[in-house]
Amino acid sequence: MGERQRCGGGAVFRTTSGRVRGRAAGDGVVAVLGIPYAAAPFGVRRFREPEPARAWAGVRDGTAFGPVAPQSAELPGSPVWRPGDEDVLSVNVWVPERAAGGALPVFFWIHGGAYTFGSSAQPDFDGTALARAGLVVVSCNYRVGFEGFGRVSGFPDNRGLLDQVAALCWVRENIAVFGGDPGNVTVAGHSAGGGSVACLMAMERARGLFRRAIAHSVPSAFHTVGLAAAVAERIAAVAGVAPTAEGLLSVSPEALVSASDEVAAGCGSDPVTAVEAFDPVLFQPVVEGEVLAADPLRVLASGAARGVDLLVCHTVEEYWFLHAVGAVREVASEAELAHFAKALGLPARLVDDYRSLMPGAPVLDRYLAIFGDARFGEYTTRLAEQHARAGGRAYLARFARRRGAARPWHTADIPFAFGNLAAVGADFLIGGAPDDHDRALSRRMLRSWVGFAATGDPGWPAVTAGTTPVLSWAVPGDHLAADDTSAPRALWRDIRFDPLCPGQVGGRRSRGLPDT
Repeated sequence: MGERQRCGGGAVFRTTSGRVRGRAAGDGVVAVLGIPYAAAPFGVRRFREPEPARAWAGVRDGTAFGPVAPQSAELPGSPVWRPGDEDVLSVNVWVPERAAGGALPVFFWIHGGAYTFGSSAQPDFDGTALARAGLVVVSCNYRVGFEGFGRVSGFPDNRGLLDQVAALCWVRENIAVFGGDPGNVTVAGHSAGGGSVACLMAMERARGLFRRAIAHSVPSAFHTVGLAAAVAERIAAVAGVAPTAEGLLSVSPEALVSASDEVAAGCGSDPVTAVEAFDPVLFQPVVEGEVLAADPLRVLASGAARGVDLLVCHTVEEYWFLHAVGAVREVASEAELAHFAKALGLPARLVDDYRSLMPGAPVLDRYLAIFGDARFGEYTTRLAEQHARAGGRAYLARFARRRGAARPWHTADIPFAFGNLAAVGADFLIGGAPDDHDRALSRRMLRSWVGFAATGDPGWPAVTAGTTPVLSWAVPGDHLAADDTSAPRALWRDIRFDPLCPGQVGGRRSRGLPDT
């Protein structure tokens, strides 16, 4: 146990590595930012498992976010990575100044970004509102892109996931100092962060580090060792080195970011797999049998994570956002749509089914609907269903809020749940300035996160072995269906998911684990 004190006008907390001073975040919340949870993963530590952070003397300043991991993205309100930034493994903590008494539930946030970019400093991830509602909020930076998920022979895969485990270990050892309960931790994330949450539920190394999990828009995308190696070979070739540990270690982080970006940009005409011609995401968690033994959907179906409560959510028009930001290939003809379905391993009849489901809709809209359901919606929903059938407690929600031209698309739900509708960049996600209905929806979503983190109950019925209750977040009011009998779900009933097949849907069965 450590101590909390006042020093020089700010709250000071004594962690296992040293003392750190936070700052007032407003509304009775203290923010302590940029705390190292592991040593800088460069030099002799590059491509290795995270190592403990070095202790420091005196009081460390914790009033600014730490550097982000190597990436080329420039995100609104977030620091930009610059060559030479090395202390990229840090956590941020938001804590109420005056807790009501007793240890508070802990909410641990993992940012998204296609396992390639992202930052805990993004304004819509600010933890002030959640802390004000009674949680101790923690967010972390972790290695992304090649540094975190690139295949390097002789070094561990999934280094980004190992970073997250290290950050959770930091929480277990230090969060009591901040008023949090290390025995009541909820891991949460969206997109690649949601995928990370699913992976953590499936990982033996993470067992016992958290009690509950919240996963929004979980992508159905993972790599085999062979596919990860093929991606690494392509990147190494562009970087001008052999795809060996020696060759890759000789390339600077900046050069690997540049080479990765070049390979991704060329996927439209020369993809590593057929799927990447439509959505050029190079990095995914690698199912290599050690850090990640199997696809999380199959692990959850086996009951291995039944002791962890699960809350999942996805938006109903996920891929419209990715199209709006130019992240996916344009599809405008029936022939292109049929080619896309084949690339994903989908049955040809599914294209016809969506044509019937969306009469008069242009090809582009049907393409985005199929892609969103295949990549996010159906996989996220099945995580809850399989978890419940295996004896776990699971809840399902969908984000369906519409206002004018604003769609319920990928990431639009996050500013609502965090209570950050006025954050920099949120206006694009939610379609303009929020109105009273939006603010009321935000309060409801935030309460559900807080309630789930505190007690395991978000406020509506759990999924069972035979029924799938689903809450649709909407304005002016939400809708609760006692069982998910929506038309899109019916189209997917007989389609199996195997994210380890080249098409990622409709693939082979994994030995020793349930079918999904």
